[in-house]
Amino acid sequence: MVLKTFGWSFAVTALGLVAAVFYGGWTAFGIVAILSILEISLSFDNAVVNAGILKKMNAFWQKIFLTIGILIAVFGMRLVFPVVIVAVSAQMGPIEAVDLALTDKDRYQELVTDAHPSIAAFGGMFLLMIFLDFIFEDRDIKWLGWLERPLAKLGKIDMLSVCIALIVLLISSMTFAANAHQHGGTHVDKAETVLLSGVAGLITYMIVGGLSGYFEDKLEEEEEREHEAEEEAARAGKPRSAVAMAGKAAFFMFLYLEVLDASFSFDGVIGAFAITNDIIMMALGLGIGAMYVRSLTVYLVRQGTLDEYVYLEHGAHYAIGALAVILMVTIQYQISELITGGIGVVLIAASFWSSVRRNRALAAAEGKAVTSGEKTEVSSGV
Repeated sequence: MVLKTFGWSFAVTALGLVAAVFYGGWTAFGIVAILSILEISLSFDNAVVNAGILKKMNAFWQKIFLTIGILIAVFGMRLVFPVVIVAVSAQMGPIEAVDLALTDKDRYQELVTDAHPSIAAFGGMFLLMIFLDFIFEDRDIKWLGWLERPLAKLGKIDMLSVCIALIVLLISSMTFAANAHQHGGTHVDKAETVLLSGVAGLITYMIVGGLSGYFEDKLEEEEEREHEAEEEAARAGKPRSAVAMAGKAAFFMFLYLEVLDASFSFDGVIGAFAITNDIIMMALGLGIGAMYVRSLTVYLVRQGTLDEYVYLEHGAHYAIGALAVILMVTIQYQISELITGGIGVVLIAASFWSSVRRNRALAAAEGKAVTSGEKTEVSSGV
């Protein structure tokens, strides 16, 4: 099972590391390996959240997520995205931006760094909306009940998550963005840029997430009607074919997953510049890491890990909330990737341990119930 799920990841790792050696020797090998570990540690919460969405999709779309999706993740976000950012921010053509990335790496890194406030605002708003919509939803299973119960009651207020996100964006644009550090230590007012980018992130979430939710609801309605029709057909002795409605729903959920992955990758791409400004090594290292995140997502789905460890999804969403806040803070202040990744790992580990304790408590309760039932039967027999 492990080899089947992670086989492509192992193959990509071997090819990537060999390519790194040919490209820049053993130094490049070490840098690519470090970048791979960085991407995996920063994106484990991404895998858990992705698994919660991917488990609703059929095997075909899971394969699409691992094939076409990984091409988008590796080449789109880890290679093309930094070039596009430079091209837009520096108002130059894409070919010129690629040439700059390959020939003048210091200037390329400077331009990407200067574009960081807009990147952080877009990604921060998208991730913050995911977190807010999760904690404001009334769920049967609650991890931190003392916090989630009152928040679920507040969640009944229409558009509350959007209002909070806009307030956070407004405060960030008036505080962090107004004093954002530009390359060289100077201050520059990026309030307007942050506002526009943050609103764009919010709109992207509402469009993609809204379409995904709409088609998911339509799919559930169609499945209910299909189930009723099948029962009627069975009573009448007639076979009935299934309605192929999963395509649209799965497609928009796939788009939602790709935008979600893009938002998660922002911190990895920006953090990679602390290690290297070579776009080739960056793409190799982050690409290998992204492949493992993809495989881990599918593994969690196929093993039913989220169903067994019910608080994992909670921990991952709290990690998303923390990452959203960190992204907004990094508009002005630099925060170590160790802190960013560490917070996510701690939250997910805590939710995993809470899930284990819950499972043990349920097993113990069932054991007591069985024992009590057996004693009752023995007493009745006597």
